[in-house]
Amino acid sequence: MVGPVSLWCFEGDWRLERRIEQASGRGDARLSGLARFRREGPALILEETGTLWVEGAAGPGMQAERRYLWRSEPGRIAIDFEDGRPFHGFPLGALEAEASHLCAPDRYEVRYDFTRWPDWETVWRVSGPRKDYVMTSGYSPARGSGRALAPRGAGCDKTRETKSNGRGP
Repeated sequence: MVGPVSLWCFEGDWRLERRIEQASGRGDARLSGLARFRREGPALILEETGTLWVEGAAGPGMQAERRYLWRSEPGRIAIDFEDGRPFHGFPLGALEAEASHLCAPDRYEVRYDFTRWPDWETVWRVSGPRKDYVMTSGYSPARGSGRALAPRGAGCDKTRETKSNGRGP
C-alpha cells in the first residue's frame, strides 16, 4: 500500500470539510467547501473555496478562499504560496508525511495522512505568540468531478488518469 505517487493524482475536484479548534476553546470554526486542483503548465493550482462558520458569530457564515501552487520535484511535491514563495512539501508515495514552516514568530506543522486514499487528511498545528490552533481538513473525491481514481491504497493510476482527461500526466 502506497500513498499518491504523482502530482497528477490530486488533479480535479475534492470535497473539503475542515475544523479549526482554538487552544483557548473560543472561536472554533468549521468550513465546508471544495478544493479544486487545476492544471496550469507543469503545476497544479489548488483553489479552496467554501463557507466558514465561526462559533458564536451571528449570520449565515462567510465565504472563504485561498490558493496554493503544487509542483512536482524529484521524489516529492513542493507546495508554494500563491505568490511563489516556498511553503513546504512532502515525499511521493508516503502514506503519512510531516512538514513544517516558520512564519515568524509562529510555527506551522502539518501531518498528511493518505492511509485511506483517495480520501486523505491534513492536520495543521499552528503555535506561537499570535496563533494557537489545530486545523483538520478532510478531502474526498467530489461526485461528478470526472476523476479517475485507482482503488483505495493503490496510490493513483496515471494510465487511467491519462485516458480520463485526454491530456496525459
